[in-house]
Amino acid sequence: MQLNHYLNFHGNTEAAFNFYKSVFGGEFSPLMRYGDMPAQDGVTLSDADKQKIMHISLPINESTVLMASDVNEQFCAQTNQPFTVGTNHYISINLDSSEQAKAKPLFDALSANGSIEMPLDKTFWGALYGAFTDQFGIKWMINCQLENS
Repeated sequence: MQLNHYLNFHGNTEAAFNFYKSVFGGEFSPLMRYGDMPAQDGVTLSDADKQKIMHISLPINESTVLMASDVNEQFCAQTNQPFTVGTNHYISINLDSSEQAKAKPLFDALSANGSIEMPLDKTFWGALYGAFTDQFGIKWMINCQLENS
């Protein structure tokens, strides 16, 4: 299991991560834009939103990865969570495929009496993923990469 910091930005993730890369070095792994997502019913993205960062990772060392995404207005409306600088941070628990059995118990235990943003479910990037705010106001993500991805 790996715990990482996951940051949200309001349209300037790419600039922020180019800065972090200049400080820490390394290469982005992976970098996905909203335009890379499969089409979803009821979701229309502008050309500008398609260029924003859906997910970016910058490995800092063997055990630490800094990750982030741009949050757009549709996301804020959909999750009923406005973007607020200072509260735009998640703790991300990353499990590999051998730890898949831990994903649901961790999600259920940590989210108890909290607010689920995205239920734990399979994703188009080949993982079990879910996000929530725990009963103490801390934001969490659970991501378990599946073997067949």
